[in-house]
Amino acid sequence: MKKLEIITRPDSLEKLKILLNSYAVGGITVTSVMGCGIQKGDITGELQGLKIPGMNLIPKIQATIVVEDNAADEILNVLHEQLSTGKVGDGKVFVSRVDDAMRIRTGERGVKAI
Repeated sequence: MKKLEIITRPDSLEKLKILLNSYAVGGITVTSVMGCGIQKGDITGELQGLKIPGMNLIPKIQATIVVEDNAADEILNVLHEQLSTGKVGDGKVFVSRVDDAMRIRTGERGVKAI
């Protein structure tokens, strides 16, 4: 199993939910977060390559999902195709391995739990 931590623009949430639902993702956890990347929060793109004293934190959403290994690459490709605007601040996806999962209600483990 793979965990995808998707950090993107808040206005992409509805599109993200539709995309993930089309891949029968079993669940999603969404959190409002703030952060910045390599541009330190400069959303104009004018300061690329310059040293910026300090950073601005930009509102984002972080959606966390766990999927079967064979679905992760396809979901990543679709996220890139559908959520990319080509502008600074589109976000990132962090992928990590999940060794196990358990549904508390039933005790089901592994893929059955997601």
